[in-house]
Amino acid sequence: MTKQTVLGRVTQLARANINALLDQAEDPQKMLDQLIRDYTNNIVEAEQAVASTIGNLRLMEQDHQEDMEAAQEWGSKALAASRKADELRGAGRTADADKFDNLAKVALGRQLRSEREAKTAEPTIASQTAVVDKLKSGLEQMKAKLGQLQAKRDELVARAKSAEAQNRMMDAVKSVDVLDPTSELHRFEDKVRREEARALGKQELAASSLDAQFEELESVGEEAEIEARLAALKSA
Repeated sequence: MTKQTVLGRVTQLARANINALLDQAEDPQKMLDQLIRDYTNNIVEAEQAVASTIGNLRLMEQDHQEDMEAAQEWGSKALAASRKADELRGAGRTADADKFDNLAKVALGRQLRSEREAKTAEPTIASQTAVVDKLKSGLEQMKAKLGQLQAKRDELVARAKSAEAQNRMMDAVKSVDVLDPTSELHRFEDKVRREEARALGKQELAASSLDAQFEELESVGEEAEIEARLAALKSA
C-alpha cells in the first residue's frame, strides 16, 4: 500500500458522515454495530500502514545520520593525512609527504560522497516527515470518529429500549381502559346492571302480588259480614 493511498484512506474515513448513514439504515443498531466493526478494522489497517511508513522514515533518518557522521569522520582523516604530509615534507621526505597527501585526497573524496548522499536524502526525509504527520493526524481523527460512533450507538440502543418499554406500557393501559365501550370491564358492568334491574323488577312484581292478595282477603271479609247480617234479619 503506497503512502498516498494510506493517507487518502485515512482522510476519507475521518470524514465519514455518521448521521447520514443512520438516516438511510433500516436497522440502525445492526448497521452501527457492523460499521463499528468495519471502522475498527480500518483503523487497525491504517495503523499498520502508518507504522510501516514511520519505520521507513526512521531508516532514512538513520542512513542520513550515518552519512553525516561518515562525512565528518572522513574530513578528520583528510585533515590528519594532510598534516602528516606537511610534517614529512618539512622533514625533506617528499615521497612520503606525497603519499599522505594522496590519502588526504581519498578521504576528501569519501567526505564529498557522504555529504552528497546526505544532502540528496534530506528532501525525501522532509517530505516523508510531512506525510507521517498527516497520517498521525488522520489516525487521531479516525479514533475520535470511532468514539463518536460508539457513543451514538449506545444512545440509539438506549432510546430504542426506552421507546419499546413505553409502547408496552401504553398497550397495557389501553387493554384495561374502563372508558373504552368495547373493553371487557364495561361489558361486565352492563351485565351487572341488567341483573340488578331484573332483581328490582322481581321485587316490584312480588310487592304487587301481595297487595292483590290483601285486597282479595278484604273483599271476602266484607261478603261474609253481609251474609251474616242477612241471616240475622231473617231470624228476627
